[in-house]
Amino acid sequence: MPQSRDLFDETTMSFGEHLEVLRVHLWKALIGLALGVGVALFFGQQIIAVIRSPIDQALQDHGYNEEKIEDNLEGFDFWGTVKDYFSETEENLQEPNDSGTPLVPDHQDEVTSQAEKIDQAREDRTIKVQIRASELAAALHQLNPEAYPQTPAKAVEDMVTLRLESPYFARWTETSISAKKPVTLNVQEAFLTYLKVSFISGLVLASPWVFFQLWMFVAAGLYPHEQRYIYMYLPVSLTLFLGGAVFCFFLVFPFVLEFLLGFNKMLGVQPQIRLSEWISFAITLPVMFGLSFQLPLVMLFLERISIFKASDYREKRRMSILVISIVSMLFTPADPMSMIMMMIPLLLLYELGIIFCGISPVQRPFAEDFEA
Repeated sequence: MPQSRDLFDETTMSFGEHLEVLRVHLWKALIGLALGVGVALFFGQQIIAVIRSPIDQALQDHGYNEEKIEDNLEGFDFWGTVKDYFSETEENLQEPNDSGTPLVPDHQDEVTSQAEKIDQAREDRTIKVQIRASELAAALHQLNPEAYPQTPAKAVEDMVTLRLESPYFARWTETSISAKKPVTLNVQEAFLTYLKVSFISGLVLASPWVFFQLWMFVAAGLYPHEQRYIYMYLPVSLTLFLGGAVFCFFLVFPFVLEFLLGFNKMLGVQPQIRLSEWISFAITLPVMFGLSFQLPLVMLFLERISIFKASDYREKRRMSILVISIVSMLFTPADPMSMIMMMIPLLLLYELGIIFCGISPVQRPFAEDFEA
């Protein structure tokens, strides 16, 4: 029986040294990831606004929102919240004096700010109504005939603007605006959504550095010709992935949302978008498109390891169309629009994969036309 030997006997590094190098690269990757997440936390509100833009625009196009949806995370400052938790805010009033006078702001800008808030509150309680001048005159005449004479029958029909003020108007306006916002169903959902978006964005931002550290560890064990394949196909893979994600975000989302919200409008249903569910949908679907756009490289890989030939791809087109339709069904939601929007580019990428396989096809040593 042959004795088992250490796989690292013929290498210049021991197994422990390999683990030490891996540990160093992993720590560098984690530090880069932490920095990326920190930057994403600082710009989290802007990132959420970008992710929210397709559903905002779709709701406006369908008339659900006459104005732009206000983000329920608007005004949320992660670092500001942390800072305010451990220190006093700048809005604290001065200590009361010995005479017991009430606390008042001592800065002119604070007084101006308070006046602006009062004016804004009064404006929120006010609505403008336009009525015909003849109707207003008739109502006043009915109220006090002596003070307000009856208007002639052929009076000019001018419009008069009235300002009505009531605290209920502000409540109605606030209720109307709140109904147009995405909702959260528990206390921590908005905060967890903010952290989720920041982590994923930080991972995307730090991904070049993370992949570089992993590549520095893996490349040490590859031959030069094996590294050449990585340098050749990795840029193509990244281009296809980013192309699929951009295609989904800017072209697929408008059609899918138009299709789905159209059913809400047809049935007379008011859509109430949950923020966390939309964020998950807006992140997952572009990733699925990016992965599916790797089809030409998958076809080329199978051709290079002699599982398929370019002629096999041409002869099995009908079967490939069926497989692509099934993959599109699994990678997209239940609506047919997103499935079709994935299936059409995949059919084009399938033809591109055939072209890739036809360029310098691999020679098979057991083929009849093989040249030694």
